[in-house]
Order: sequence, then C-alpha cells, then structure tokens
Amino acid sequence: MTRLTDKVAIVTGAGRGIGRAIAERFHREGAIVIATSQSRHHDFAPGIEYVQQDVADEQGWSAIVGSALERHGRVDVLVNNAGIIAYEPLHELSLADWQRVIDVNQTGVFLGMREVVPSMLERGAGSIVNVSSIWGNAAVAGAHAYHATKGAVRMMSKNAAITYATTGIRVNSLHPGFIATPLTDAQDPGVNEYVVSMTPMGRAGLPDEIAAGALFLASDESSFMTGAELVIDGGYLAQ
Repeated sequence: MTRLTDKVAIVTGAGRGIGRAIAERFHREGAIVIATSQSRHHDFAPGIEYVQQDVADEQGWSAIVGSALERHGRVDVLVNNAGIIAYEPLHELSLADWQRVIDVNQTGVFLGMREVVPSMLERGAGSIVNVSSIWGNAAVAGAHAYHATKGAVRMMSKNAAITYATTGIRVNSLHPGFIATPLTDAQDPGVNEYVVSMTPMGRAGLPDEIAAGALFLASDESSFMTGAELVIDGGYLAQ
C-alpha cells in the first residue's frame, strides 16, 4: 500500500481517535508523518514523528512547519484534525468557553493553513484536509460554539480552495458523523445514543472509516477535487 509514498504529512490532534487513525493510515501508505497533539508523549509506531503542539499557538506552528521543511524539504499534506467540543447553548456559553473552542477548532485551522501555504505555493502542489463535522452542515440544539467553528471550517476550506485553485494546492473538508472515539466515549451516554439513533445506518462510525476518507483526499487520487465536502456519516445528512 503506497498511496502516499514519500509524501510529508502533518496531522494534528493525532494522539487518539480520528487523528491517530489518520496518522497511522498515512504511515502505512508510505508517508513521512509528523503527528501532533497537546499531550506530552505517545507510543506511535516507529517512523511516525511526534511533536507536542497547541494548535492555537502561532509560534508553535512556525516551529513545526519550519522543522518539517528543514528536515524533509517540503510539506505535501496538512490534516487539520485537532478539535474540541462543548455542548452549552448560546445563553449558557461563557466568553471564555466560546474563545477556547474558537481557538482550537477555528484559529488552529487558520494558522495551519497559513503556515504551509507559502511552501506549497513555491512547489506548486499540496493537499490540505480540514476536519469539520456533520454539525458544520446541520444543527442540533445546544453546542453553539462547536457548530459555529465547524461551519467556519467548512467555509474556510472553500475560500482557500478557490483562492489557490490554479496553484496546485487543493483544499477539502471532511465531515464525520458520530464516530466511536475516546472523546465520544467520555461524553453523556444519552447524547451518544440520541445521535446514533438519528443515524440511518444505526451505528457509530469507526476512526479507520474516517481515515480512509482523509487518505483519499490527501492522495493524488483526488487530484480533481478542491472545495469539496466529503461526508462520512452513516446517512445522517441524507435525511
């Protein structure tokens, strides 16, 4: 399996769940993977480079991308996967909690794209995959900040796709439905049961199923796709 042979990929939020599945899948497909998360240590397979990162830290992004360029000469793929969720409705949401979700889910995506685009422009090639959500397309009650940020990621991706469409840089968004991860395992079981009950396929998705979509968008197989929304949700948005 060599769909990403020798491509250099940065994957954020790779410590667990979807991000880890993406990093490991890319590695198996031949990529040089730089996996980041906020945690200090991770037991990634040999060959996956791990870097601790706060995605809202501008200088941290500069250091990570600068190191990748120095060591490998390029960044071919960026997967902006890091994200957090908050369920508070608008009238219960503090400014601090709003800003925290904005910082991770939206500002982190902006900083990542801004940092890799110049070198991609120089090479005339690159694929950026921004992980949004079905809740960037459709609403449920509450989760105001999460909806706002995931909707923003959707449109940020489209804007970047159009801006750089003639340069060889492709930008697409990935929209998972309910996926069984440590993040969802830790939340209210009632919330999980409700979302699964609203999913036509009647089950949670698996991180590897999202990683397969990210692989397609990262690879040259999707060479005529930019500004697209790849939805992997068990039929949720088809209703």
